[in-house]
Amino acid sequence: MKQRRRIIVLAEGKFGPLESKTANQAIRYIPDEVVGVIDSLQAGRSAQDVLGFGGDIPVVPDLRSALRRKPDTLLIGIAPTGGKLPDSWRHIVKEAMENRLNIISGLHTLLSDDEGFVKCAKANNVTIDDLRRVPAEYEAISQGHWKTRRSKTILTVGTDCNVGKMTASLELHREFERRRLSSDFLATGQTGILLSGRGIAVDSVVSDYVAGSIEVEIDKRSAEGKEFIHVEGQGSLTHQGYSSVTLGLMHGVMPDAMVMVHYPARHVDDYDFPIDDVKRLIELHEMILAPFKASKVVAVALNTALMTPRQSEIAQRSLEEQTGLPVGNVLTLDVKRLADAILNHLDCKRKETTAP
Repeated sequence: MKQRRRIIVLAEGKFGPLESKTANQAIRYIPDEVVGVIDSLQAGRSAQDVLGFGGDIPVVPDLRSALRRKPDTLLIGIAPTGGKLPDSWRHIVKEAMENRLNIISGLHTLLSDDEGFVKCAKANNVTIDDLRRVPAEYEAISQGHWKTRRSKTILTVGTDCNVGKMTASLELHREFERRRLSSDFLATGQTGILLSGRGIAVDSVVSDYVAGSIEVEIDKRSAEGKEFIHVEGQGSLTHQGYSSVTLGLMHGVMPDAMVMVHYPARHVDDYDFPIDDVKRLIELHEMILAPFKASKVVAVALNTALMTPRQSEIAQRSLEEQTGLPVGNVLTLDVKRLADAILNHLDCKRKETTAP
């Protein structure tokens, strides 16, 4: 049996509901492995105080304080724009290795390519795990295997970046498993890989290979006999910085159903592009895939972080009226309605393909 890690999460100056995505999902999904968070600005508080979940996992001011928790692993807990290691964190990472901590990083900066870090890791007999490192097998051009694929693929897409696509895919997969369906979660980003132990960080793949790399991963799950494959979405089709990875995913997955993920408290993206017209964005995604197949958005998953129950209720009702689709928060019982919508749609598609 694999020994449980004791993880201290580095989120210096960034620990919060929206900025420390990797830290937050580790706390949500593997809380038994997280022994503390480093952030001098939030020190003295608990994860519950900062995030609204996570219980009494403590926030400590520095690595020295964290070492009292007897960790064996340091996790880089943020995914900053550009994915680079902040210069001010280099000494923390090195000091962690000198104290015999293994390093897990989801940054674009590959720590295992840094000569100084490699020497330090070797000297202290610790490992560096770069979640975004891309194995050679994913340097592949898409072959169009979706045309003969037996598994059904469900892709989360978003009205913006960082709205909860990974959470939606993972929670829908878990709901499918609760129903004893043959389901899998396919991680496409560093945090999903951390939680599931496998996947491909598509935003680190050469653009020509994005569709092919996800096709390789889907083929693996399909060969394992999985009937439903929930693919974690990335970026946003209308985000000028990260739209390319979204389009590549859509073409590689060729989803049988899509779930739109939306954060109602955010009205514009980083480029001041309005993201309130969810119906229009749904139509855009369906239009992109229309030349290949009739792929539909069948539900809307809400991210309600920092919203009051009343605000969430109003947003849900408004979106249901605007889109005519089931809308809900996957972290509540609403996940059952969203899963029902997917299964009802896929069953209809299955009947269409088997009709005489």
